[in-house]
Amino acid sequence: MKILQKYILSHLSVLFLSVFLPLFAIASVIFLIKLATFTAVVKLTIWEMTKMYIFVLPEVFFFTLPFSFFIAATLTLFKLSNDNEIIVFFSLGIHPNFIIKTLLKPAALLGVLLFLNFFVLYPHAKTLSKNFFAYKKSQAKFNLSASEFGHKFGDWLLYIGKSNPDETFEDVFLFKKNQKNNEEVLISAKKAEIINETNLLRLKLTDGEGYSYKNDKFSQINFEKMFINSSLTTDLVKYETPIEYWQSDFDIGRKYKTFITDTLMSFFPMMSLFLAATIGIVHVRHNKGKAYLYMFLGIIIFYEAIQLLWVPLFFYAIPVIAISWLSATYILYRKVIVSKF
Repeated sequence: MKILQKYILSHLSVLFLSVFLPLFAIASVIFLIKLATFTAVVKLTIWEMTKMYIFVLPEVFFFTLPFSFFIAATLTLFKLSNDNEIIVFFSLGIHPNFIIKTLLKPAALLGVLLFLNFFVLYPHAKTLSKNFFAYKKSQAKFNLSASEFGHKFGDWLLYIGKSNPDETFEDVFLFKKNQKNNEEVLISAKKAEIINETNLLRLKLTDGEGYSYKNDKFSQINFEKMFINSSLTTDLVKYETPIEYWQSDFDIGRKYKTFITDTLMSFFPMMSLFLAATIGIVHVRHNKGKAYLYMFLGIIIFYEAIQLLWVPLFFYAIPVIAISWLSATYILYRKVIVSKF
């Protein structure tokens, strides 16, 4: 029996890789295109794009692994059927449940890995991605170009005479008018740079002068260094453990959907075994089968059921969909496979 199990699992592993790698490549391209749209908002280097891609890897795996296993399990049984090996198994007294039990071990292992992926790794990756993008977006709000008017730094109008390759600026002028007390302030500096400290963007001015005019009163100061804080800060998401992430109120609506959807997707490799056997096990002489059509219909029905039912049923969608799916596929399995083989 162990030799037979190894034989079935060897076919499964080969087909799993042949299915997973193309799906992973396609999903990666889709996510990279999505990341590329961020460049319209922020300026990203190749290394920063790579970092953001690493942050979305848990999502890429989650979109590819469950369906890859189901497709691989179905095609494994379909291939064994086409080679008449399934008929040989049953002729030797092997019950179809033996095949289900054989596939259950890798399915359960994959289910545990998927659950840990979305429950533990996903919060870390999502938080790092959001914080990184928020930081880059806050910096992008101050992408300054020399000799151009219309720049703003918080409440200040800003003009830059020259920008340097080291991200410093020269011949900087700032102007602000306070409507409450009718005060006008003008600051000039020979050098300036934008820095980020404790999540607050600051403009560091070096070697400059400041002028203030208010109610017929004019004042002037000279300074070596001056810091101007921006009213815009980088709002970072903080949490200590995955449980705190899932329990926090931040983006709570999306979290509910993710938790419900990903929990069911984690169970999908195990819940799909009866359907995989029903579709994959065929008698080639009497039944040509439509494995590919039924296989993709099964994936679409399961995924659409999640999307349609999670809102009205909320967390009850997890047991309702799981029990309904298992019951329906088991009935098909008993009717189509067990009754014949």
